[in-house]
Amino acid sequence: MPAATYRNVQTASWIPVDREASVAAGYRVLPFPEQWREAILTLCNAGLEPDAEPWRTAPTRRLEQVLQAFAPDVLVMPRPFHDRGDEPARWLYVAEDVPDPLPPNVLTPLLNRWLGELRPEREHRELLKSVRAQLAAHPPAWEPVRRELLTGDLTGGGTAAPQAHQFTLTTDWLARRILRLGPYPYDAGSLHFRAMPRGPKDRGSELVSQPLPYGPGKPAGTWWFSVVLNITLHTVPFDPLPRFHLHWSIRRWATRVVAKSGRLHLPYGSRTTVLLRPRVPVLPGVPLSERFAVAQLERRFDKEKEAFTDGWADGGPARLLADIAFGEPFPDADAILTDPEDWLRRDARAGIVYRTAMGSHAVKAGLMPNQCSQLTEWAQQAIPEQLRPAPRLTHTALAGAKPLNAPPGNIKKEGKEQEAARRTAERRAAVAHAVAALGDVSVSDNLLVLEARLLWQTVEMRSTAVAALVERLGLKGDGGTPSEDAHREATPAAPVVLEWQAPELTVRLRCYRPVRDGADGAVAVTDGLVIPERARRTREVVMAAVHARRTETAEWLRRDRTGGALALALVEIDRAEDFTTRDHDPKFALRLGCADAGFVTQFMAVPKQVKGYNTVGNQHHRALMAWDDGLRQLGARVHPEHGLEEGLPDGMRYAAVWMVRKNRTTRTRWAADVPVAVLVTPHAQGSGLARVQGWDPDADDGAGAWVPYPAMLLRLTRLAEVRPLVPAPREAEDGQQTGGKRRSWRADREEQRRLAEEWLQKVRASLRREPTLLFVDAQNARSHWTWLQDGRTAPDRIRDGHAEARHLDADLRLLRVRSSTNRETPQWWGVNPKEGPNGMPSHLWLPEGDGSGRIFYSTTPKPVQFKSSAVEADKLAPRPIRMGKRKGQPTIDTGEVGWMPALLEVAVLGCHEEYGDDPQALALTAHLLRQPPDYPEALALPLPLHLAGLGQQYVLPTRGQQEAPAGDDVAPAADPDPAKYPAAGLEEEPEAREPADEDEQLLLFEASFQE
Repeated sequence: MPAATYRNVQTASWIPVDREASVAAGYRVLPFPEQWREAILTLCNAGLEPDAEPWRTAPTRRLEQVLQAFAPDVLVMPRPFHDRGDEPARWLYVAEDVPDPLPPNVLTPLLNRWLGELRPEREHRELLKSVRAQLAAHPPAWEPVRRELLTGDLTGGGTAAPQAHQFTLTTDWLARRILRLGPYPYDAGSLHFRAMPRGPKDRGSELVSQPLPYGPGKPAGTWWFSVVLNITLHTVPFDPLPRFHLHWSIRRWATRVVAKSGRLHLPYGSRTTVLLRPRVPVLPGVPLSERFAVAQLERRFDKEKEAFTDGWADGGPARLLADIAFGEPFPDADAILTDPEDWLRRDARAGIVYRTAMGSHAVKAGLMPNQCSQLTEWAQQAIPEQLRPAPRLTHTALAGAKPLNAPPGNIKKEGKEQEAARRTAERRAAVAHAVAALGDVSVSDNLLVLEARLLWQTVEMRSTAVAALVERLGLKGDGGTPSEDAHREATPAAPVVLEWQAPELTVRLRCYRPVRDGADGAVAVTDGLVIPERARRTREVVMAAVHARRTETAEWLRRDRTGGALALALVEIDRAEDFTTRDHDPKFALRLGCADAGFVTQFMAVPKQVKGYNTVGNQHHRALMAWDDGLRQLGARVHPEHGLEEGLPDGMRYAAVWMVRKNRTTRTRWAADVPVAVLVTPHAQGSGLARVQGWDPDADDGAGAWVPYPAMLLRLTRLAEVRPLVPAPREAEDGQQTGGKRRSWRADREEQRRLAEEWLQKVRASLRREPTLLFVDAQNARSHWTWLQDGRTAPDRIRDGHAEARHLDADLRLLRVRSSTNRETPQWWGVNPKEGPNGMPSHLWLPEGDGSGRIFYSTTPKPVQFKSSAVEADKLAPRPIRMGKRKGQPTIDTGEVGWMPALLEVAVLGCHEEYGDDPQALALTAHLLRQPPDYPEALALPLPLHLAGLGQQYVLPTRGQQEAPAGDDVAPAADPDPAKYPAAGLEEEPEAREPADEDEQLLLFEASFQE
């Protein structure tokens, strides 16, 4: 069957039929606790230190946990960001047709226990007694209200402005309409969905099917999964209509216990969600809810027992209802953890959501596009008359889907050698261009010199890495033939030096093992970090070990400096899994130490062949990818040529800003993000060459300047927090010290925004006098640069400080991208023009008929690891194989990854149409920049943003970045590991966290609309 030619794309999203569409629904509501009685806040603030920041709102997290576990029909709203209208915001909502889930005989003891936990100290007993008496005399009462579910306002930029309650209430209304359709039928059975409770940090509504068995798998046995539908409300810049995204995914259930402990493994440091389904009414006088209930398990360290224990988080939600007689006992945590599958089989009484840290799972994540289209078509039966499906998208006609200099798709056998030689020369020219851009370079016989280091552990990988470098750059000869003894005796001060002469440059590789002399003899700097055996692995202990290894590595490598030129170090090292624990992984410490000595760093894994892991057979490929990634850190890039002759200014450069995370969020500290900027300046048209620079705010005596890209990466290590933090006194506004007390997160946030916008003003000023397209990532930058938020931005204007928005600079264009993170772009599929399955075409897409003319969508081809993925794959029932030797035979795809590329939204926020700019041409440039010719796969983001984002590796290791394997620089449009690069339909249960602060609620709950 020939491949389909897709001309249109359909998204799984609904929009109102027009601006006047309206639906109203009735609810019963309960105000926030501080609105009941002032005495509640007085109780919260009793006994605080004189200089401590007082509570402005009552802490309700424990109450909300109880509601999700025992009253799932109650919708818990987030706290308001500011007053909207004359009516105060409400906390709890219950649909008017739902029986009272919190009658007085339940609500009163619940509130009494909650108040007691707020201030359990003996000295506050009288105050506690007084507050309880006041609530008993004037208990909080439910009030009837009607809420508008569709109609909203408009921002000054013409963007839809939904009302705050609609993000929860309207999506819940749509979910209930879908539930009334009944089961979803498929060939092997039917899906019976139930709704989930919604808390203040939950996004939209969620429906989960009954657990489904799958087997036999590998490992053998029965594995369990469900189908999940999320409905979320979003906005799009300059579009007056909001939209509702339907997002289908697979939820896997954890049922395998560890043989040694006989219990399910819970990851330490975060909470694991459990879905509950009681058999009988639990609370007296309250009917059994049709929704799932939710609780959380956690693994914690018991200081008294000096051991880890598992149990319900915070003692379990039943603790606040200890005075109430339950219809059935709350499930015992030990019983669930020792036999999770039995609890799942018994009418799904309790199901533990699977996490990747729990080990492998035979059911694979994600759904393929054809099945998503079938599920969406079924749900579409519930669409009310006030909504309609979002219009189809059609691909641009300005140019093709790939850059002009993209590698040819189908090369005949006789032309493959010639094409390989062309690409090698192209890559070598890019390396020479990057070395020349470093400025302070070594010169030998009037040739540029590429300096590189190979820190090897195994002879096999050393030989492979040398051969890979020769192949990648098309070098002639072996570079020299030192003996094996010379290799083993080499040190940084006396390395083995291999050298090649190429037409464009000299390549010099200095080789030695990563072994230094220590007090107890030779010590490998690639060994695990030294952490005291009995020490609890706190953040301070681990960072002290990181700091020690960083210092040792830098001192050791400084013996091998051949001038001031920046250089590359390729380091052979074990995987993170091969160390005692991940805390012992030294990769980040090595990266920092190498940077201190003037080296950018790339890692490649020691070749091993063990159960479930084999890097022996593919070590040559991994070495090639490692050299590619390392040379890219030096700035060696083959720039994609767009070939557009109209709609763009001549000589346009590409800049990008990125917020690099400096430290993680804690309960008392807002995570610090530091801005990074990258500038890509293409060379002569058709050359494929480009200069890559980074912004150094400290250069030019603090005025800031553009420096070579690797220099920026190395200077970012100054931001890396690798020592225990010592709270420093800060100055108050009157100049007086306030001791060790930290300012509030609000003050932290405002200070970071002020610094980021001051930094941005300098960067923007440096971009004048030459046409520049500035890229920003919505989810990454909008919290600090608030102008990027949907509710604030306006066409062809800019604001990067406290001043009013003004017209965009004459030489500047502003383009914002947004990915599927938090489901902010919808799932999609290519509409098959004939009979056959829907698929996944790649191109730049624009809405048919309506739209602002500034919003586009980019999709890229499947990565090579998913080339065999069938677009018609079915996770629920057997299907006939379409082609190959087994054509016509039945197969089921439950054990196959359902990969769908994310739909990348490209919003042209600012350009100069009056001077000939074409927004579609600018968007197409962004699409083509996702496909650099020297990358094996398309990127998740346009190249300038990708380069800026890579700076994170030099500041703080994040999940998915602690190990930088070969090819880590290539961030595909989607990745099978959802922790690294989430794709549409490829999703795991997010880790439970502390309640979101005001900004985080804004970004997660309102999907970037406004504050």
